[in-house]
Amino acid sequence: MFKGGILIDTAVKSRLAEIARKVRMGIIESTYHAKAGHPGGSLSSAEVLTYLYFREMNIDPENPKMDNRDRFVLSKGHCTPGLYSVLAYRGFFPVEDLKTFRHIDSYLQGHPSMTSVPGVDMSTGSLGQGISTACGMALGLKKRGGPERVYALLGDGELQEGQVWEALMFGAHYSLDNLCVIIDNNNLQIDGAITDVMSPYPIREKLEAFGYSVIEVDGHSFEELEQAFNTARNTKGKPTAILMKTIKGKGVSFMENKAAWHGKAPNDEEYMTAIRELSQAASSEVTK
Repeated sequence: MFKGGILIDTAVKSRLAEIARKVRMGIIESTYHAKAGHPGGSLSSAEVLTYLYFREMNIDPENPKMDNRDRFVLSKGHCTPGLYSVLAYRGFFPVEDLKTFRHIDSYLQGHPSMTSVPGVDMSTGSLGQGISTACGMALGLKKRGGPERVYALLGDGELQEGQVWEALMFGAHYSLDNLCVIIDNNNLQIDGAITDVMSPYPIREKLEAFGYSVIEVDGHSFEELEQAFNTARNTKGKPTAILMKTIKGKGVSFMENKAAWHGKAPNDEEYMTAIRELSQAASSEVTK
């Protein structure tokens, strides 16, 4: 595993960018073969998932249940295409299995299951419950006195759930400085812009009022993610919230900033276009 440093070097950044591109390919492959799924919010999370699993977290694909591992909770549980893709490329299970996503006999179902998918630490689906369980996990680990950390990824639309704010109060009350809450702020949910459906803004001010150290980043920048996670790791006495500005559908031109791609699979033509664009992105990276 990489060790987080103060400044991310060019070689590491390039490697992470290439992994994120592959993760996006996996997202497209899985949703296309399932004819269902949630590509938009999975694509917007590709960089942070890549950073967590390939640089930040203490994990071992050969021993997914090792006792001293860091934990990750996908609170926006519908974005399994992103989680499964990064787990596959990290070596928890074969990449080829992504094509079985949501199939009747597949272990890769639409929401993550900790009982069937290697590397999944918590079964989630109903919005708000993931961050709640993450807080409980963080408290248990903190009482045990070890170095383990808990990371929870939420959608910005998920902030409309009252249970989220109960959990956030819990995290601050118990000074869970081993908890890192990550919010994917792409400004879109299934019914449109979050500002039109039920605005959670101002998000930063609310999180600070609830007792969190808040860091705002470009969620597609590995440099900013590195600095944010380093800061979070060194923050004591309170939990950290990383508020990521992202683009829903990032990396696939016709999906970007389109609420329609929250929960829709690409058809044959769209699949080919997406794969072509992501393949060209790799060629472009090589020539830089």
